[in-house]
Amino acid sequence: MSKEEIIPEASNHAAPIGEVPDAAAAGVPVYKGWRNPEVLLIVMAAAMPLSFSTWMALLNNFSIEMADFTGREIGILQSLREIPGFLAFTAIFVLLVLREQTFALLSLLVLGIGVAISGYFPTVIGLYCTTVLMSIGFHYFETMQQALSLQWVKKERTAMVMGKQLSAKSISSLVMFGVVWLMLEIFDVDYRYVYLFGGALTVIAALFVWGAFPKFSDAHPQTKKLILRKRYWLYYALTFMSGARRQIFTVFAGFLMVEKFGYDAATITLLYLLNHAINMFLAPKIGKLIGKWGERRALTFEYIGLFIVFVSYAFVDNHVVAGGLYVIDHLFFAMAIAIKTYFQKIADPADISSTAGVSFTINHIAAVFIPAAFGLLWLFSPSAVFLAGAAMAAVSLVLALNVPHDPEPGNEVVRGYKSPHAVPA
Repeated sequence: MSKEEIIPEASNHAAPIGEVPDAAAAGVPVYKGWRNPEVLLIVMAAAMPLSFSTWMALLNNFSIEMADFTGREIGILQSLREIPGFLAFTAIFVLLVLREQTFALLSLLVLGIGVAISGYFPTVIGLYCTTVLMSIGFHYFETMQQALSLQWVKKERTAMVMGKQLSAKSISSLVMFGVVWLMLEIFDVDYRYVYLFGGALTVIAALFVWGAFPKFSDAHPQTKKLILRKRYWLYYALTFMSGARRQIFTVFAGFLMVEKFGYDAATITLLYLLNHAINMFLAPKIGKLIGKWGERRALTFEYIGLFIVFVSYAFVDNHVVAGGLYVIDHLFFAMAIAIKTYFQKIADPADISSTAGVSFTINHIAAVFIPAAFGLLWLFSPSAVFLAGAAMAAVSLVLALNVPHDPEPGNEVVRGYKSPHAVPA
């Protein structure tokens, strides 16, 4: 038997007589030992921030000090960075020639290489090019990571396993922010070598995974074409609103901390570290909570909480309270796992990879227009930006209340179009 193959503990058929059907009976193989799909997903999740957090930590200082960026260039760079996310649907064309697992690892390599070489191109065009290369790897990896998680992990464990992946990402981010600070502040390492170090770690991790783990079989053959199904309409709507909400946090919440409350770079960094430290412990627990509560209740809780947070952003006058809101806001990102597990429960298993790419594109539509449009609104009233965010949370809440308590094919929504016939899972 070749190294590329692995025998699951049980087949994809019914359990033997007298045994309780398990993941294998549901079409998800069960593997023995640490070389199993769940461990692979967590290791890959931890590998990504080794380079991405390095890139995030260095971007502003490097672009200004070494590439003479102004606000115009950084705005263009951020727009370029989002283009691969908007084009994530093209992943399905790559899957015509590559398997999802192989594509995920190649994407990790591209991410690591893009970050590793960033310091060697300290020009406007050079930084644009390395950013696009890094972003291609990042967004394709995230697309495949989601697809593989929904394919490989049995439904009752998906939320918990995704919570562990978020925890692994937070641990890696926390470590890399600390390492970058030490390299710059204590050892005065040149930017190019910090970039090289962070990128190389992801490359090494990807190569390790490539050699240490077998290629796992897919429980269900995947559709190799773009699909948009009417019965997934609520998932698409939730995904779009999630992307819009992400822009309020990433673009405007941090800007509020700096402009209104005078947070310096060190304080913002401490907020990032605090967010990751909290996520490291709470993300797995949030995943378990979603599995226990169900998607409808989890999403309802998230959007009520976000509504309160966004309204509070609009009127907060205390810098400590504002920082607390920023941390709480970041915590709610973990609740978005419920959107993914909702889709897993309603989807035709063959649609997962194709829809993962489509969903990333839908999620990034908001990134195209919200920063620019709301940036103009900010000039007239920062509070109006966050009140608009609260309105988005209210719309998301209405959508969440349309998620059934027990979603499944044929029972995708409470009201509105649903599949007239159940699809075999």
